Amino acid sequence: MAMTSRRSGPSTGRQTRHQLAFVLLLVLVAVGIYVPVLALPSLSLPPEIPGDEKMIMMSRKFYIKDDSFWKDGNHFQIIGGDLHYFRVLPEYWEDRLLRAKALGLNTIQVYVPWNLHEPKPGKMVFESIGDLVSFLKLCDKLDFLVMLRAGPYICGEWDLGGFPAWLLSVKPRLQLRTSDPAYLKLVERWWDVLLPKVFPLLYSNGGPVIMVQIENEYGSYGNDKAYLRKLVSMARGHLGDDIIVYTTDGGTKATLEKGTVPVDDVYSAVDFTTGDDPWPIFELQKKFNAPGRSPPLSSEFYTGWLTHWGEKIAKTDAESTATSLEKILSRNGSAVLYMVHGGTNFGFYNGANTGSEESDYKPDLTSYDYDAPIKESGDIDNPKFQALQRVIKKYNVASHSIIPSNKQRKAYGPIKMQMTTSLIDLVSMTDPADVIISANPISMESAGQMFGFLLYESSYIAKKSGNILRIPKVHDRAQVFVSCLSQDVGVLRYIGTTERWNNQPVSLPTIECTTNTSLFILVENMGRVNYGPYIFDEKGILSSVYLDGQILHGWKMIPIPFHNLNQKPNLSFEMQHTKKRSEKFNLTNSQCP
Repeated sequence: MAMTSRRSGPSTGRQTRHQLAFVLLLVLVAVGIYVPVLALPSLSLPPEIPGDEKMIMMSRKFYIKDDSFWKDGNHFQIIGGDLHYFRVLPEYWEDRLLRAKALGLNTIQVYVPWNLHEPKPGKMVFESIGDLVSFLKLCDKLDFLVMLRAGPYICGEWDLGGFPAWLLSVKPRLQLRTSDPAYLKLVERWWDVLLPKVFPLLYSNGGPVIMVQIENEYGSYGNDKAYLRKLVSMARGHLGDDIIVYTTDGGTKATLEKGTVPVDDVYSAVDFTTGDDPWPIFELQKKFNAPGRSPPLSSEFYTGWLTHWGEKIAKTDAESTATSLEKILSRNGSAVLYMVHGGTNFGFYNGANTGSEESDYKPDLTSYDYDAPIKESGDIDNPKFQALQRVIKKYNVASHSIIPSNKQRKAYGPIKMQMTTSLIDLVSMTDPADVIISANPISMESAGQMFGFLLYESSYIAKKSGNILRIPKVHDRAQVFVSCLSQDVGVLRYIGTTERWNNQPVSLPTIECTTNTSLFILVENMGRVNYGPYIFDEKGILSSVYLDGQILHGWKMIPIPFHNLNQKPNLSFEMQHTKKRSEKFNLTNSQCP
């Protein structure tokens, strides 16, 4: 009986619940008859997204199949170009994109430089020239797809390859571009801000972003697969599984073996010298992608090349560049022009390269014209633009926009430079709280001066026969001044210059001074190395300073407040003694756009 009783209880309850459910169903049906359907919230769609728009988004898909790119079920050939928002003033973004559209491009590839967006730890900047979201929305408005190169390392002839310089001051020292947990924690913090901004702009969400690149040409640097897998995991965690995550490496077996991620859902793209036969390289590319997932793509098709200080401006032939592009496009290959428009390395953000030795230092120009088809000024009336446009028109059936005209020039006449502030006056303007006192010189990064100049001050007893000053390691260029402050108040005497690439002792002249002679060394950061083994490129005086063979102690580090230049627009300190940078170098090309 007890068992029967326990069985009958649930049976009765189940009947009661069925009756209640039936009554509730009748009520819902009745309400549905009298209440307009659109007045009820959707059970399957977010209420803020209209149903038709949601359906359109659900139908949007960019993917890889049968060794081809596919967009919404149709074969798609990427004919793209790199154009960097941070190298173009926001007022000109649309103008330059329209010129890229006139060339015939359907895709924009763009780096994201971490150092621009997090100039100080935890301080995020996404305004003005750093307004990435507005740039991506503008690309979408102009019907461009976007390949986003999220880093954290980008190279790109950009200071420290896009890494914030403050990473170099973290103790213990970070191992950049590795699976070092301390480094990855900072990358994760950065991507926790960046990637949520990108997610709504993915193609599947109605935006323009079809692919997201992790790292850049890693096979030319390291072989830490755990690091690459961690970056993939971070990206997937924020962006989901539908977005194409990709890598870019040089088109050789050695670089692809080290730089690719051995998982099926990461696409490996290649780059190589313009003029090389692309198709053997594309065949090699297949070996580093899953079967059927290797559409041929040159993700950096070089339209020109970079230029270092002291070099002749790089130029490449228009017709041979166009011919090389056609070899790719004519067989349904895809290509991204690096660069379609180079722009400008504003401020102190230019990068640098080195040769086989760290001292073989080659800083990049402020100009990043790159001999691209759209010139730094925006001009397109040139043979390279015309030659590339003729080729692209054969393969991009979409209508091309009207070709904009070149920008008008205006002669402003002579500009007379006037001295407003001397170096010694600028030093006196520095907040004493910003001055660092140390027994030995410290790096610019340790002093919190990430760009520009840092002034090192010490004192010594002058010999009647003069003194010899030697700085074994200085990055990058040191101008030496002396002053007898007890007699020559406010006067600095320029003595000489020693440089990273031409490190020579400096002879200090005899100075009769009733007190110790003050020594000032103004060190210029000319751009951090962005490629190769010497990327840990701290700036400033990085060794002891020797006077007559003895270590000189007792230093002040004084940051030059360039943030005040809108009030004090000129530095002047015996500039007639300082030759132009371009006269100081005899350098050769390096690699890595």
